Amino acid sequence: MTPKPGRLYVHDDLTEIAGQLHERCPDARPLVAALFAAMGREPHVAVLSLGEQLAGALAQGTFAPFATTIAIGGAGERVAARLHARAGWFPSVIRGDVRREEDGTGDYVLTSPAPLADQLAVVTTGGAVADDTLFTGLTMRSVLSALPRGVLERTHAFCLRGVAESIPAIQRLCPITVGFAAPGRILDDVSFINASGLVRRGAIRRVGAPPLALFEREEWMAAWFPRSRDEVMTLCRRLHGMIDAGGRP
Repeated sequence: MTPKPGRLYVHDDLTEIAGQLHERCPDARPLVAALFAAMGREPHVAVLSLGEQLAGALAQGTFAPFATTIAIGGAGERVAARLHARAGWFPSVIRGDVRREEDGTGDYVLTSPAPLADQLAVVTTGGAVADDTLFTGLTMRSVLSALPRGVLERTHAFCLRGVAESIPAIQRLCPITVGFAAPGRILDDVSFINASGLVRRGAIRRVGAPPLALFEREEWMAAWFPRSRDEVMTLCRRLHGMIDAGGRP
């Protein structure tokens, strides 16, 4: 049975996407607003804005610009760019490509186009690592563990949001700043999703199989949105046709 978290945090990265699509798809904005209204009828759902997460990270201290910042995938690049625009911490960013995929047995594996140690071999001084979400910590730990000898001791990690119980494992490797930390146990008490992942394929990645959007896992939708599942799924399908199937902005 799919666990229903006591608190489901939805990161709103969809309103901005709808705004970018406004001229081509003027219905996108009202559909996104309707989707958030439907999710909001679930008492356990909370929406997180980008602004509050950035403010939470910035409030935890200031840093001199890091010599090198490793952005974990496209999500890490976006986090680094947003924080750099506010604080100037990340003038030099390289991308480390690694992603978590379902292995077909109910577990997850990490895949990458090249070994992480090879991707990160160019990092010779201390720096930063940026990602959007710290959930189990599997991805962040893999990147930190792949850093060249002597670099980890001079590295600081950054995430916009995370589960509080996953933070200590990262802190044993290096300091970490998390913009919003949710208390509780993973999946049982707390979970995170990106609103864009509800409608865009890629939120669920599978070894040897095409990626899925979250709305395509009906058992998850039923667990997360028991009061509004049908409406949420209908809206997701319509937005998928505009945003994903119709082309990314």
